[in-house]
Amino acid sequence: MAKIEGEIYIDRPPEVVFAVVADERNEPLYNPKMTAVSLLSDAQNGSGSRFVATMKSRMRTFSMMIEFTDFERPTRLGSVSTVGTMRTVGALLFKPKGSGTVMSWSWDIGLRGITKLAAPIVSWMGRRQERAIWTGLKTMLEAEVSNGGE
Repeated sequence: MAKIEGEIYIDRPPEVVFAVVADERNEPLYNPKMTAVSLLSDAQNGSGSRFVATMKSRMRTFSMMIEFTDFERPTRLGSVSTVGTMRTVGALLFKPKGSGTVMSWSWDIGLRGITKLAAPIVSWMGRRQERAIWTGLKTMLEAEVSNGGE
């Protein structure tokens, strides 16, 4: 099992950050590795919402299934993501700090079969990828404010 944790400060209120992240269909706007997301369930933006995301990695694309398991607006968003032999379980937490939000993440990545041997590499790559994704979110949300958007 691999563990990935981190946090980032975003100069936007928790309600705004949560609202953007809680609609998984927004992720392609700030995650260049995610090219499309479709809602699979009737439950939109709540516990039990299920999505399929199309991801790109180098020259191939693959699908990832995502289900929200914990939905506590605007403080906690839990999920399970599955792709191939990897299952990621964890949550994002949104805490107010000054005029903004400290968003933290904690993911447990379960690997099956021979991929268990790659846990150290998966951890290293996962930390880098999560930092890049959430830095993209920060850049997008803070640019909205500086451009006069709300």
